[in-house]
Amino acid sequence: MAEYWYFNEAFAEEASSYFLERPEPVIVMDFTIGERDFVNAGNASSQIKMALKRLGVDHDILRRIAIASYEAEINETAHARGGEITGNIYPEFVVIKFYDKGPGMKDIEQSMVPGFSTADEQVREMGFGAGLGLPNIKKNVDVLHIDSEEGGRTLLEFMIFFRKKS
Repeated sequence: MAEYWYFNEAFAEEASSYFLERPEPVIVMDFTIGERDFVNAGNASSQIKMALKRLGVDHDILRRIAIASYEAEINETAHARGGEITGNIYPEFVVIKFYDKGPGMKDIEQSMVPGFSTADEQVREMGFGAGLGLPNIKKNVDVLHIDSEEGGRTLLEFMIFFRKKS
């Protein structure tokens, strides 16, 4: 089992508090992702973004949420045997969790390097697999946590605060 953490220092204290207390979200949105279901890939991310837009979340923050969630959703679609997405909306931030059914990540640190990809030929032919998914997620989130077991499942969760970085 391997684990990876990234914290934006501007939100580190508030994020740590969340991970210690795990409060109940105001809104929960759950989605099932099919293995290689590229026809529906991106739908969950769009629905979470639209819910947050209706709540009045700032456009720049919405863009970051959309990029990070879409990248993670495509990764789950392309690399995993299906999975689940849960969007937890709180008054000041969103936490989106991606649980997959395997096959896990061999080396998380290597997967974070721009350009590194384990995508197969089918995924590359569809225009995905450039090795920028995880780096783009990290660039757009305030907290990133990945817990993966090679040959097993992966949990990727991220947090984005609704106010801009100071």
